[in-house]
Amino acid sequence: MSVREQLIKLFENNRGTFLSGTDIAKDLGCSRAAVSKAVKGLTDSGYKITAVTNKGYRLESENDVLSAAGIEKYLSTEASGSVKLCVYSVTDSTNTRVREMALEGAGEGTVAVAGMQTAGKGRLGRKFYSPSDTGLYLSILLRPEMTAADALRITTAAAVAVADAAAEVSGRRADIKWVNDVYMDGRKICGILTEAAFSLENGGLDYAVCGIGINAYEPAGGFPEEIRDIAGAVLSTPSPDMRNRLAGLVISNFMKYYHGLDKNTFLNSYRSRLLWKGQRIRVINGSEDYQATMVDVNDSCALIVRTDDGRTLTVSSGEISIRKV
Repeated sequence: MSVREQLIKLFENNRGTFLSGTDIAKDLGCSRAAVSKAVKGLTDSGYKITAVTNKGYRLESENDVLSAAGIEKYLSTEASGSVKLCVYSVTDSTNTRVREMALEGAGEGTVAVAGMQTAGKGRLGRKFYSPSDTGLYLSILLRPEMTAADALRITTAAAVAVADAAAEVSGRRADIKWVNDVYMDGRKICGILTEAAFSLENGGLDYAVCGIGINAYEPAGGFPEEIRDIAGAVLSTPSPDMRNRLAGLVISNFMKYYHGLDKNTFLNSYRSRLLWKGQRIRVINGSEDYQATMVDVNDSCALIVRTDDGRTLTVSSGEISIRKV
């Protein structure tokens, strides 16, 4: 661990408290000059650090900079023992980073977290709006023993994990639009994209990457015009350490549900948060476009709808999208 990484961890564990340069150097096993250089580097990266003669350095409480040490504070005991965090200020795509690590043999529970993406990916090849300082983007490497048909439960479990975390942080209700979007107050605050590689030997998954993009705050000047009518955020304005807390909660919630996928431990919560349940929706599947009433999801998380002529249909994921009538 570098001096910078050790210093971030020390600051995060003593947020709001002055630490003398001498004590820091002693704790980290480095020189005072190395401490001073590391502090300057953190300040240049956006950390708010106060330096006072004869008192030392203090990481201010209002900081909201993503870091591995900052996220670790909010991980559950189960999650902290099963994940490895890789945090970037900027990357092209956290899904791309994790896929590369998967091909290099990285283990399950490897997590890439970023504060900004330059090439974020959404469903159906769409771009995912990923600005700096207002979003949270993370991808989790999984190596499950399951078939491709069961992989939908990874996405739905992730949606519940995000909804639970967003509700806890904001104090507001979070709903889930089947299959992979999280909404608050009728606006989309999160999208989820699960990508998988298949094993030719057993026909199952070699690995899966669950990517989660969250609008933590509303960006200055508002969202771009093309998504302004639908996009929302967990909070309207920045809050101290919120993104580290949100990341820790999402990862902890997801790992809890993931390890209980065979028992569908997330399913009741998913059903209770299902947006438009009992209401009229429009189902679009390629050239097929029809209206129906949303009934529920089944135990495999496929959507159950009732058509106007009384038929009950089961709608699977993929190229399908639904809209409110």
